Amino acid sequence: MRFTTKTEYGLVCMIYLARHAEAEWVSIKEIAGKERYSVPFTEKILQSLRKAGLVASHQGNHGGYVLARKPSEITLKQIIEALEGGTFDVFCKPEVREDIVCTHFCLCGVKPIWRKTKAILDEFYDSVTLDMLTHNEIEVKSLMGAGHEQ
Repeated sequence: MRFTTKTEYGLVCMIYLARHAEAEWVSIKEIAGKERYSVPFTEKILQSLRKAGLVASHQGNHGGYVLARKPSEITLKQIIEALEGGTFDVFCKPEVREDIVCTHFCLCGVKPIWRKTKAILDEFYDSVTLDMLTHNEIEVKSLMGAGHEQ
């Protein structure tokens, strides 16, 4: 399974905010500049995280973003769901896409495997907190394929 660039960058942004939790507000320009992302893309990511209740924002000269909760209370699953819409898509569900019709939907022998895979991944993602990610950022970036070194 591979995460989208949006999720990779979103995780890095969340780790950055967790590491700067003592700061009042962190600006989009600061995050984008430090991580070498574009400001518009960073803004889009942070808006998704705000809508999910993971970060809070404040406008103005001293505005920016902060975590909405403690890093120990935010899970990897919550971050992925905020940015991807889910943790593991199974395209054999008829409601996912109208243009994909599986002729084996009712008698599919693979469907239970995908359900089990999703359950295992969800349990794992729910067990990993932002606090844990913050202390292992280099390893996480390597595993995610982001390839960002500070």
